[in-house]
Amino acid sequence: MMKLYSNSTDPFSHRCRIVLFEKGMDFEVIDVDLSNKPEDLSILSPYSDSPVLVERDLVLTDANIINEYIDERFPHPQLMPADPVMRARARLFLKDFENQLFVHMKALESSEKSKKDAAKKIVTETLIQLTPIITKQEYLLHEEYSMLDVAMAPLLWRIDHYEIKLPNSCSPLLKYADKIFKRPLFEEAMSPAEKSMRL
Repeated sequence: MMKLYSNSTDPFSHRCRIVLFEKGMDFEVIDVDLSNKPEDLSILSPYSDSPVLVERDLVLTDANIINEYIDERFPHPQLMPADPVMRARARLFLKDFENQLFVHMKALESSEKSKKDAAKKIVTETLIQLTPIITKQEYLLHEEYSMLDVAMAPLLWRIDHYEIKLPNSCSPLLKYADKIFKRPLFEEAMSPAEKSMRL
């Protein structure tokens, strides 16, 4: 059985849990307190961070690598496109998301106001720029739910928690977010702490 070392409030762990639940497979989630990390996690991951996926002798870190492995190992439902060109485009999108959005997520939790405010500004502006894409199509990668939507979901779920205020022009993005949140297994993939982020 796969084991996922996951922090209950970490958006990257949340992303991996979404994929595991989407696949409907047997797995164990081991909740990790990052301020009091277990010794076995320190041995498994050189960064002593989460998420970490363990299956037999395989140990994977990094949410994107973990999720692509799960998607290839359990191909239904497929979350990365089967077509090589579209799969390459999806990977480029994910790389852009990491560099433009997700790299700021730790700063959004910062106790330093200046750092937090700077991250909020960048994330807000990037989400505003993404809105036109979602006004023209059902999901980020055309009409099919994909790994791009999985990656975006934890951030969109945390918008209120991060005190991000989006303008009225972003209403299509918020409708898109609600559609993702209503997926049958989305709620099951969340920890109680994550559920309480949106009341």
